[in-house]
Amino acid sequence: MNSDPSPPLPKVRTGQTPTKLTKEEYLKRWRERFYDPAFASKKVELDAIAEIAWEAYDDARKSPHTRKAGTGFADPEYELSVEWLEARQAIIDAQKRQESPDAASRVLLICASPRTDQTCPSEMSKTFRLAQRAREIIDTVPRFEVDFLDLSVMAAEYGRVIYPCKACVSTAMPLCHWPCSCYPNHYLGQSQDWMNEIYPRWVAAHGIMIVTPVHWYQVPSTLKLMMDRLVCADGGNPDPTSTHGKDPEEAKALELKGWNYPRHLGGRTFAVVVHGDAEGADSVRRALHDWLADMNLFPSGEAAVFDRYVGYYKPYAVSHDELDRDDAIFEETRNAARVLVQAVTNLRAGIHPADQDLVDPRPK
Repeated sequence: MNSDPSPPLPKVRTGQTPTKLTKEEYLKRWRERFYDPAFASKKVELDAIAEIAWEAYDDARKSPHTRKAGTGFADPEYELSVEWLEARQAIIDAQKRQESPDAASRVLLICASPRTDQTCPSEMSKTFRLAQRAREIIDTVPRFEVDFLDLSVMAAEYGRVIYPCKACVSTAMPLCHWPCSCYPNHYLGQSQDWMNEIYPRWVAAHGIMIVTPVHWYQVPSTLKLMMDRLVCADGGNPDPTSTHGKDPEEAKALELKGWNYPRHLGGRTFAVVVHGDAEGADSVRRALHDWLADMNLFPSGEAAVFDRYVGYYKPYAVSHDELDRDDAIFEETRNAARVLVQAVTNLRAGIHPADQDLVDPRPK
C-alpha cells in the first residue's frame, strides 16, 4: 500500500521594503557618528576607516570571527560566530552554577524603569527606590545573593544597548537560536548587544523579581526589549548548525518534523511589583505574570505579584513625595521579596508546585 506523500513545505514569503543602502547613503549615515568637530582633524584617517566599513557592509560581514562548531553540534564543520559560542558557554556555566547545591541562592532583581538621575531626568525613579527595599530584605538572608539588573543604564551608559527581536520564531521555532544569534551584526553596526551578558544572568538565577512602572499602559521600552529577546529561552534552538545559520526552509522542515519547544528557563520562580500613577497597572501586572508563567516559571505566591498606584492622578512633580507617604507599598514590596525568598528556598529543597511535572499538551 502506498503511503501518502509528505505535504510540501510552507512557502517562504519575501518581498518586503528593501534596506540595502547605496555607498553614498551608507557613508553619510556612518559619518554622522563623528559629528563632533573635534574629529575634523582626523578626516584622512576616518575616510580610510570609512572605506573598510563600507566594504564590510557591502559584503554583509555579520560575524567576522568564526570557527568550526565542533563536536556536539549537528554539523560540526559549520562555521559559528565566536561571539555566539562565547555566549553559549556563559549560559552553560551559569546553568551549572544554578544547579549546584553548594552555590548560594540567587535572585535576579530587575529595575525596569529607564529613569535615572545620571542623565536628563536628573532624578532617580520610584522603581529604583522600591527595588532597593526588596534588595534590603534579600541581602539579609544567609546564602542568598542579589544580582541587580538596572535597565536604566540603557539610557545613560555608553555602549549599553538591547537590539529589537527580529521575530525569527514566526518563520519557524528552530530559526530562533538559544542564545540569540541575530546579534551582534557587525556590518550593520549592531554591536555591543547587552543580551549576551543578560542571558546567563537569567539562567544563573533561582528567582526573578521584576519591579516596573507603567508607561502608556505598557511596560517601559527597556523592559519590553529584554522580554522580546528572551523569546529564544522559550522553545529556542540551541544548535544553529541544524539550520545552517538562518536558513528558513531548513528551519520550517525541522519544526514540522516535530519540535519539543525546550523551556530553557523553566522551573524558576518569580515576583512582580508594578506601580502606576493613572491607568494600566493591573494590565501590566497580568501581562508580566502570564509572560513569565508561559515560560514555565511559577509565581512565588499571592503576595509576590501585585500592582499599586502611587500619587493617583497627582502632578508628576510630587510623585516621590507621594511615594514617601505610602508606607504600605514599601512593606508590600518587602513582603513580595520575603515570599520570593521562601519560594526559592522550597524550590532548592525539592518542593515544587503541583503542576510542574505535568506534560504540557500545548508546548508552543
